[in-house]
Amino acid sequence: MDAQGRGRAGDIDPADQWVLNPHTGEYELRLTPSAPQSGVPGPRRSAPAPSRTGAPAGRTTSPVAPGRDVPPPRRRRGAPPEEPLPGRRGRRPVKKKSTAKKALLWTGGTMAFVLIAAAGGGYLYIRHLNGNITSVSDDGASTGGFQSDKAINILLIGTDKRTGAGNENYGDSGSVGHADTTILLHVSKDRTNATALSIPRDLIVNVPDCPTTQDDGSSKVIPGSENVRFNTSLGQDGRTPSCTVRTVTELTGIQADNFMVADFNAVKTLTTAVGGVEICLAKDIDDKDSKLKLSKGKHTISGEDALAFVRTRHSVGFGGDLSRIGLQQQFLSALMRKLKSNDTLTSPTKMLKLAEAGTKALTVDSQLDSISKLKDLGLELGKLNVKNLTFTTVPVVDNPAEKVKATVVLNDATAPTVFDMIKNDVSFTEVKKKASASKSAEAAEEAARLKGTKSAASEVRVRILNGGAAAGSAQAELEYLQNEEGVLKSENAGNAGASLAKTTLEYAPDQADQARRLADILGLSGAQLKPGKSVINSQGLPTMTLTLGKDFKGAGVSFTTATKAPEGVQQSTADKVECAK
Repeated sequence: MDAQGRGRAGDIDPADQWVLNPHTGEYELRLTPSAPQSGVPGPRRSAPAPSRTGAPAGRTTSPVAPGRDVPPPRRRRGAPPEEPLPGRRGRRPVKKKSTAKKALLWTGGTMAFVLIAAAGGGYLYIRHLNGNITSVSDDGASTGGFQSDKAINILLIGTDKRTGAGNENYGDSGSVGHADTTILLHVSKDRTNATALSIPRDLIVNVPDCPTTQDDGSSKVIPGSENVRFNTSLGQDGRTPSCTVRTVTELTGIQADNFMVADFNAVKTLTTAVGGVEICLAKDIDDKDSKLKLSKGKHTISGEDALAFVRTRHSVGFGGDLSRIGLQQQFLSALMRKLKSNDTLTSPTKMLKLAEAGTKALTVDSQLDSISKLKDLGLELGKLNVKNLTFTTVPVVDNPAEKVKATVVLNDATAPTVFDMIKNDVSFTEVKKKASASKSAEAAEEAARLKGTKSAASEVRVRILNGGAAAGSAQAELEYLQNEEGVLKSENAGNAGASLAKTTLEYAPDQADQARRLADILGLSGAQLKPGKSVINSQGLPTMTLTLGKDFKGAGVSFTTATKAPEGVQQSTADKVECAK
C-alpha cells in the first residue's frame, strides 16, 4: 500500500498509517506489512507469547507494534513494586513530550501564514506532493530566496482567474488573471513578529519594464506602463508574477524573497480541508455580486461560501475595494487561527488533506519548487505567534485627478513611514525582546552619546562625504544644512574612501556638543555617532566628518526609523476576532 491508497486493504485511510514515535515526539508513516487484524476488536486477554531472551522464566510479553508505547500491566493496590527487567536496572525514564510539543514538532510548517502554512504543513507527507507544485521563474526580480538568518519577505498574490469547477460563473470569466489580492508578508529576523501589508488593486502605480521567461524558455522584456492600476502588473500584456514583484519593489523599496500565487480554487479547497473557518458578521449580508447571503452573527464557512465571503465588497464598509480588503484580512486571521488550533494540528487526516490542497492550490517561484523547500520556509514561519501578526494596508487617498472616484494614490504623509518600518524590521505590535547583558550595555552607551548639552547650529563645523549614497547626495545635504538649518560652517568633501551601509558622524571628544546638535537636526541615532578624532578642513580648522551611507534617503530626510505606525493607519492582529460591518 502506498500513501495515495493504491492497493490499500479494508478502506484504510492513509492518515491512519501515521504512528507517533515516542522517542522523537514526531509522527511517522508506517507502510510495512503488519500481522492480520480482526475487523472487530475483541476483549483483552492474556495470551501466551514467546519469552524474550534473558527474560525470567514464566514471564510473558505481548507483541509490540512498531513505534508505539505499550502501557505496563496495572499493579494491584498495596502490592510491592515489580523489579525491573535484567539489563534495565537504574535506567533513567524517558521524559515524555507534551501533546502540544509533539504537535508542534510534527506540524511546525503549519504555523505559517495561510497559504504558506498549508504548503509547509505537508512536509511529512509522501514525495508525490512534489508533483502537485507548479513553479514559474522569478526572472531575477526577487532576492533569490529567503534565508534563515535574515528577515523574510514573501509576496502573496491572489488572482481573479476563473479556472476550476464552477468558477466561470463569477464576474469576468475570461480574465487572464490579474493581481486582484496582493499581500506583502514581512517576518522579522528574530521571528517574533510579522506584518501583512495589503496592496489595493486600484492603486495607481508605475509598472517597470519586466524581463519575462516565455514558455519556450526564451526571454522577453515586457514594456512598463505609467500611472496604471496595480492589478495590471500581472496578466496584462503577458506579465507574469515576477513583474508584480518588480512593481512592489518600485512601490515600496522592499524586494521580495519569494512569491506565491493562488486562484479562486485555493480559498475553496483550503477552507474545506480544515473543516471550515469561523467568521463573524455585524449585520445581515445579501450581496448579489458575490452571491454571499448570511445572517448577522457567527458562521463556519468553507468552499463556495468562503470564496463568496472574500469577494464581497458592495455589502460591507463603503462598498469599495478597500472595504473588501478589510474583509479579507478578517478572513485570513480566522484561517490562521483555525490552522493553529489543536483540532487541526493534532489531526493527521486534516493535515494530509491540507498538504494536498495547499500544494495543488499554489503556483510558486522556482526557489520554492519542492516540499523540502516549502518545509524549510514553513518551519521558519512556524516560530511566529499570531498575536504578533499585524494586518495593515498601504495608506492611500482618493485619486485627486478623478471626478468620479475609482482609483487611489499613495498617501505621501504616511505611506513612506509604513514602508520604512517594514524595511527596517520594526514591529507594528509590542513585542517583548530579551536582550543580553552585553547588548544592554552597548545600547546604554549609545543612548548616552545623545545626552548632554548641544551647541548652536551656527557653531557646528562638519565636512560631508558621500560613502554610498546616490551621486550628488553630499552637495544636496550640504545645501539643506546651510539653507534650512543654519549649519553654515559645513563643506562638501567629495567621496569617501569606502562604501558604508549606514551613515556615520565621527567627532573628537571636545566636539560632542556639536555632534549632539547635528544628530538632533538629522535624526541620527546614538549608534551612528562615532567618538574618534577630528580632521582639518579646507580652512585649517578641526571639523567633524559626516559620511552618508546607503541608508541616505534624501536631503533633509530624517535617519530616525519610526517605532510605531503613523496615526490613522488601519491595523489589526490575527489573534483578534472582528465582525464584518
